[in-house]
Amino acid sequence: MSNSHLLTILLAVPFIGSVVVMLLPRHRPLLAKQVALIFALVTFALTVAVALKFDNGAAGFQFTEKYSWISYFGVSYSLGVDGIALVLIALAAILVPVVMISGWHDADDARGSVNGYFALILVLETMMIGVFAATDVFLFYVFFEAMLVPMYFLIGRYGGPQRSYAAVKFLLYSLLGGLLMLVALISLYVVSIKQLGTGTFDFTTLTTQLHLDAGTQKLLFLGFFTAFAVKAPMWPVHTWLPDAAAEATPASAVLLVGVLDKVGTFGMLRYCLPLFPQASHYFTPAILVLSIIGIGYGALLAIGQADIKRLIAYTSISHFGFIVLGIFAMTSQGQAGATLYMVNHGFSTGALFIIAGFMISRRGSRLVSDFGGVQKVAPVLAGTFLLAGLSSLALPGLSSFVSEFLVLVGTFSRYKAAGVAATLGIVLAAIYILYLYQRTMTGPVREGIERWKDLNVREILAVAPLLVLVVALGIFPQTALRTIDPAIVQTMQSIGVSDPPPVVNLGSGSSNGGTNP
Repeated sequence: MSNSHLLTILLAVPFIGSVVVMLLPRHRPLLAKQVALIFALVTFALTVAVALKFDNGAAGFQFTEKYSWISYFGVSYSLGVDGIALVLIALAAILVPVVMISGWHDADDARGSVNGYFALILVLETMMIGVFAATDVFLFYVFFEAMLVPMYFLIGRYGGPQRSYAAVKFLLYSLLGGLLMLVALISLYVVSIKQLGTGTFDFTTLTTQLHLDAGTQKLLFLGFFTAFAVKAPMWPVHTWLPDAAAEATPASAVLLVGVLDKVGTFGMLRYCLPLFPQASHYFTPAILVLSIIGIGYGALLAIGQADIKRLIAYTSISHFGFIVLGIFAMTSQGQAGATLYMVNHGFSTGALFIIAGFMISRRGSRLVSDFGGVQKVAPVLAGTFLLAGLSSLALPGLSSFVSEFLVLVGTFSRYKAAGVAATLGIVLAAIYILYLYQRTMTGPVREGIERWKDLNVREILAVAPLLVLVVALGIFPQTALRTIDPAIVQTMQSIGVSDPPPVVNLGSGSSNGGTNP
């Protein structure tokens, strides 16, 4: 297998799988599920192959391939991965088979067909891989917008009672952000014609040969950043997320919050910073303020939620505040921590949504008040929920602790006030997770729960890989950081910043650099 075509094969497998699943007879839903899972597992195996061939010590894109697509506009089919893209592709490749297993019966009694449900998940996987692997900005935009379609139908056809409202709200917010990005993208293309003599969307060419004045950078930055902020979602353009996550099936919610929303923060790190370095510095103070507000706002609203799925969605708004904070801290620790945070959040929050889905399917209700005493009748379910929750609140020894610690250290080293303010989110996280566990898992067994069965083999197989990764990345975070770090170093160089020098106090009169004149 040629390394130069690995990414195209990785894109093609789930797409081909979606076509095959749709062509299978609809009266054999079990066959459709099995075939879809096989294609998802093959995609995961190919991702492992890419990871094993990836050179952790090399900077820049690997497994690159480039073919002219729309030559008149300088658009190319151009793919490549660095460490940042690779770990996010791996996140998608792990979560897709997991959500298929966890949502094995989600579409059995739904409005749409079982074939359609699992085919849409495979199409979505294709788009998710493509958006992280694209190295042509126009190709990235195509994947960025196209991924809305399968998610729209996953929510609108297979979701809860308010699915139509939630799906339309999700689509309108995303399309509005995408429209602003399209305007900025066209403007970037026009500038490339003026400066280079020919229009291009090639990411490397744009970052190394294009020279934008400060005013132009600010305008284009706002177009890209707004689209990414909506996708992330950041406060105050976050309001679509609680509705979409609550009405989607638990499996779809995992992909929505665990992977799709990461496209926003990935875009900030991949495109906003290298393409518009001056504008990034200019807007950093405002973005840090928005991030801190999001951390506190999401956590506070999570504490007061009555709907368990909306509660988890609001915790994600708080987590995304940490991720954006780390990106715009402009330090290698902050950006490496933010990238690792994207991965860890996908695993921990994905596990929470999956386990919440198991609880909702048993109880027939999403209300927190309808649960209680679960640990007495389903101890394995309660234990897995606790482990996922402890990871979400960044307990030391679990994966989220390392990423959150790096974000806070990286922020504090350059922006002390922002770092101190963000630490309050840790306290709030402990409140909303432990309070949720107390209300649902402890106390007297509520009526309707006493006959619950504990997790079955299928459910354990769905959640176990995520919990294993939560523990493994908490103990051995360097496994992922070795892959991420070279790409972060290159990003820092592209925006012309370096880590602040350490401050060493050697005496009462020394405060900077550790020496006195």
